[in-house]
Amino acid sequence: MQQKEIHIVNENVTPMRLQEYGVGVFQRILTKSALKKAIKKKLILVDGVIATTATMIIGGETIIYQHPQENENNTRLILKLDVVYEDEYLAVINKPAGILVSGNGFKTVANALAQNLKKSLATDAVSPQPVHRLDYATTGLLLVGKTSSVITDLNQLFENKKIQKEYFAVTIRSMDTVGTIKYNIDDKPAKSSFEVLESIVSERFSYLNLVKLSPHTGRRHQLRKHLLSIGNPILGDATYFLTGLQLKRKGLYLHAKTLCFQHPVTNKEIYIESKLPKKFTKLFPDQ
Repeated sequence: MQQKEIHIVNENVTPMRLQEYGVGVFQRILTKSALKKAIKKKLILVDGVIATTATMIIGGETIIYQHPQENENNTRLILKLDVVYEDEYLAVINKPAGILVSGNGFKTVANALAQNLKKSLATDAVSPQPVHRLDYATTGLLLVGKTSSVITDLNQLFENKKIQKEYFAVTIRSMDTVGTIKYNIDDKPAKSSFEVLESIVSERFSYLNLVKLSPHTGRRHQLRKHLLSIGNPILGDATYFLTGLQLKRKGLYLHAKTLCFQHPVTNKEIYIESKLPKKFTKLFPDQ
């Protein structure tokens, strides 16, 4: 049995391909690859016509996404999220460790957003959707869109590198106070900057460092790979570590601490900062 989700495009939308516009419009389509799959499976109609990857959106169209109806007897996910900021158009939540942002699993941040956020009253309101990713083990600030136009705008801001993010991590071994790492990831250029804020002596790891990190590109696992490349992997990393210097069962010491961007609707600068997790402040109580 098919279930339909309907989205009406604003009249004043900037013309673009459906493959670009449709990301985040529907609850089950969070990425470009997922949208492309839905189009290829002929599950999306625009003004009653089956869409293709070449379909253009110019304003005023009715987009319908058809998918198999879920079993209504499925257990409802109950997950309390820490909402740091929210308005009619977007929200920022503090992602806990040990949970996926999105995907095919039941327990994801995406599946828990609707129960934690207020329903938007905007004309193009949709189910709230994350507009970027944090790793399963990473904590911190996650940006969420609540309307189709704002989701599109936020994705564009990320693509144009107009959203500034800062991460805090605890790294091991002695390292330079400041530096820039340029190290290709998946054969693509990648760049990160770091600043050591505080260091303490460690019997096992030589030093533990509280480090502020700024990614200038957005490659997968970029910060974790970059820090390993200079011999200072993140404490608790189960994937990128030095042999004999892996901390187990404590989780990854990587936290998305700040977000700064221009609000797509109000044009005001939004700056949001979160507190460090307790496991950080146990090591560095002055922070």
